[in-house]
Amino acid sequence: MNAPFGFPSEHDRVAFDRGELGVILSVYGRMVAAGEWRDYAMSFLREMAVFSVFRRATEHPLYRIEKRPRLRNAQGQYAVIGMDGRVLKRGHDLRVVLRVLEKKLIRPVE
Repeated sequence: MNAPFGFPSEHDRVAFDRGELGVILSVYGRMVAAGEWRDYAMSFLREMAVFSVFRRATEHPLYRIEKRPRLRNAQGQYAVIGMDGRVLKRGHDLRVVLRVLEKKLIRPVE
């Protein structure tokens, strides 16, 4: 079945698989429980899939978790991008890349 004119077909888009979403949502759940994050959005584009994290739904995303399959053999297909556009971590293993976000949960006890 062909997609309507101007719209990409489902085969033209990059998406997270079930395992990848499980890893991402595990981190997301811990951050929600800690009161750090409140909302998320997913985008499935031709070149990449993006999981955006928000403190409030009306704001710009705090972080973007990106999957770019074309970078699989180079720097790694997964990346965490900060609000300012900086790449905080990039790599081949999603769990390792997401550890940069879990460091935000570690706080000194007063």
